[in-house]
Amino acid sequence: MKVLLYAGSLKLINKSGIGQAIRHQKKALEYLNIPHTMNHNEAYDIVHLNTIFPNSLFMSWKAKRQGKKVVYYAHSTMEDFRNSFIGSNLIAPLFKKWITFCYNRGNLIITPTEYSKSILDTYGLKRPVYSLSNGIDTKFFQRNAEARNRFREKYQLDDKEKVIISVGHFMERKGIDDFIELAKQLPSYQFYWFGHTSMNLVPAKIKRAMKQDIPNLHFPGFISREELRDAYCGSDLFLFLTHEETEGIVLLEALAAKIPVLVRDIPIYEQWLEENVHVYKAKELPLFKEKIANIVENQAPDLTEKGYELADEKDIEKISEKLLGLYQLPDKLVSLK
Repeated sequence: MKVLLYAGSLKLINKSGIGQAIRHQKKALEYLNIPHTMNHNEAYDIVHLNTIFPNSLFMSWKAKRQGKKVVYYAHSTMEDFRNSFIGSNLIAPLFKKWITFCYNRGNLIITPTEYSKSILDTYGLKRPVYSLSNGIDTKFFQRNAEARNRFREKYQLDDKEKVIISVGHFMERKGIDDFIELAKQLPSYQFYWFGHTSMNLVPAKIKRAMKQDIPNLHFPGFISREELRDAYCGSDLFLFLTHEETEGIVLLEALAAKIPVLVRDIPIYEQWLEENVHVYKAKELPLFKEKIANIVENQAPDLTEKGYELADEKDIEKISEKLLGLYQLPDKLVSLK
């Protein structure tokens, strides 16, 4: 068995969670010594698709013509497409039709969580849908003092300064507007939002919010994987204000780094993340503000060990075994048209 990790248009998504998911899949295959390639001109038995671009659709058609098995990883739903880029709400229904068409080109569909599976189950897909986490490299994101020091030195932060971070695109769905407002209301803490989005795609509302003069609010842009690990280790709280997710790889990274986590209380995290056990949760800004202060001032119980246990359950080594099981599903899946 040889797997083609098709990475068409990788440059467009390399800095996103999907780009990270592809790297995790490659590492999972390496753990199990499964032959794999990212060169579609090489021989292969299974093609693993992660994007819904036209070239991926063409790749699925080509693989089917050659009698290969097509595994489609469903990272996107209409629900998490809304409130993202300019015009996303307007074209969301068309986006749903497009991804449904793409996903149906696979022999089977994998999606990161039971929550995203429950959404896809309402789409009338004609292929079986399985849930499997994107996974996390817990060893890489392990907390250490050297990483903390590098982060603090780079951003010239006193060791006593309280730092709140978040990671993601400049999207309303990601909660960046609330992040900005909380920075404004909590001037004694430093707020850092890591990530980048072309401002041509950012709605005017978010642009205006980002242009405000807030001294304790910082947008360093996209940083490397190593720098992001340092940021987790060097900060006092990971604030995840997203309104909708299919999983949230950066959340797994924060849990693996044993940083306190405060998330928005949304359906995807109802069953998986237990409030006041693994993470803290809130819905409205006043409660976020109150909980941020309690957490960073060490007035709230430390939940990081329990949070780490959840991340460890999704370690790439463990996920790789489950991925292999999906690859080895009955050969009759290959004959699905």
